[in-house]
Amino acid sequence: MKDVHKSSAEFARDPGGSLFDPGARAAMARFTAGDDTLALEAATAVRTAFHAVERVRAHGAQGRGLSSGALDILMRLSASADDGVSIGDLAQSAGVSSRNVTGLVDTLERDGLARRVPDRHDRRSVLAQITPAGRAWIESFRRPTQAAMAAIFRDFTPDELTQLRHLCLRLAENQHRLSRHLSRNDGTDTPGRNRDDGTDNTRP
Repeated sequence: MKDVHKSSAEFARDPGGSLFDPGARAAMARFTAGDDTLALEAATAVRTAFHAVERVRAHGAQGRGLSSGALDILMRLSASADDGVSIGDLAQSAGVSSRNVTGLVDTLERDGLARRVPDRHDRRSVLAQITPAGRAWIESFRRPTQAAMAAIFRDFTPDELTQLRHLCLRLAENQHRLSRHLSRNDGTDTPGRNRDDGTDNTRP
């Protein structure tokens, strides 16, 4: 699918001075047959912002041969324990499927940036671990990433960034809560979560 970039010229301000997307608002008004569109507009804005950040982050990563997904997993591995981390734990923390993470770890392994090692506490299990080359890759990417994030969040105050982080994670919390509720109703466990207490159930 072609990546369509929205420009600031496509946004407008409501009477209170808050930005909104006129095209999205019109589309959602038709979709809801005149009902309130605020939640749907907010969801669209989150998606637009996500793509904006990912384009900036992925630009530097792709120039170094990594997709944004592989970069995310590599960064999580760099912050994990030296022993490594399970595919299930990576999937849970990244909010994606274990199958997706397996493919990304395969890519990192082919590039020499990660490796699979036996779990010292359970020889039946395998953990993903960052390599010295992977740590060097992260170090070379650190400065460009910091500069890019500073640019895209230009003019945001510390309070605004804190509030933005808080609201995004509230959305994630609501999704996790909804997922557990639906899992209880259909009798299945949410991947990576124990249905009753939220603990990890991906490891033996």
